[in-house]
Amino acid sequence: MVDVAGGDASRARLEGITDTIRVGLGAANGAREEALPACRSCIRSASRAIRAVHRAEPEAVARHLAEAEASLRVAQRTLAPFPGLVHAGFLHDAEKEHAEARLTEALVGGEPVPGPDEVGVAPAAWMRGLCEAASELRRNLLDRLREGDLERGEALLGTMDDVYDVLSGVDQPDALTHGLRRSLDQLRAVLERSRGDVTTTVLQTRLQRAIESRG
Repeated sequence: MVDVAGGDASRARLEGITDTIRVGLGAANGAREEALPACRSCIRSASRAIRAVHRAEPEAVARHLAEAEASLRVAQRTLAPFPGLVHAGFLHDAEKEHAEARLTEALVGGEPVPGPDEVGVAPAAWMRGLCEAASELRRNLLDRLREGDLERGEALLGTMDDVYDVLSGVDQPDALTHGLRRSLDQLRAVLERSRGDVTTTVLQTRLQRAIESRG
């Protein structure tokens, strides 16, 4: 004899569980749809801030950094109830770009570097942001060399070297650092090219001074 009542109860339980899951997935998808544009906005504003740093436009830097941070905070608040989405990757990218902009501003200006808590990002995003900010210094370094400011150029090269050395000591799996090793490989290549540029400029400067002294 078939227990119809029991079958109905079992189906109702399955439907209840599935409905709960469906509601949760719907909420997560809604959060994702809201957070993605905020993350993209953060990345755009951070990129504009970095360009403004290189152009020495402090007011534009401040404006774009404020826009980036506002967008990032929206994304962080929206995704906070959904840990799976927090670690999906797109929030990390936005945090990394925001950190890169903040750290580029500090490194170019010779200011103390703000830590992850001050920037308001995860440690892994901060480390990758710092690594890419150090790579961004190459543009500023070349500008200083073209202007004949060799001392500042050498100082920027030293900062790039320090960042590479410090972050190279973080020997953890990529699953924890979100690709820091790859970013470090890129920084090393930028660092070596920059070291060659500084060395060439130093030698040219010495030769020019020697020629002038003989004249």
